[in-house]
Amino acid sequence: MMIAERVLMLTQDGTEVAVPVRIFAPVEGKEDWSCRTEIHWPEGGRVETIYGIDTVQALYLSLLAIGSRLYMSDAHKEGRLRSGEPGSGYGFPVLKMMRHELIGYDAHFDGND
Repeated sequence: MMIAERVLMLTQDGTEVAVPVRIFAPVEGKEDWSCRTEIHWPEGGRVETIYGIDTVQALYLSLLAIGSRLYMSDAHKEGRLRSGEPGSGYGFPVLKMMRHELIGYDAHFDGND
């Protein structure tokens, strides 16, 4: 079951295209929990399953994975991806070693304040 969605906008060939980012409810496995995430890029979706020892860890690691994928994307590096105002960030956390990549509100609220 999808529990959250954020729609980012990507400038492609002079037009803006929606990039839905979806997070699904954690699912209990035999020894762990899994959380499915989707980033629907125009050229094809990226679906991942992230695992954790409980629902909180599975969900948190999923958010980190999404943030990392967005900030490492060519669309971000080329300045073609946005959520809200250009340059304001995407609203997802990233791994500590990537915090220097953060922009806008993401950089202001990176947990190092």
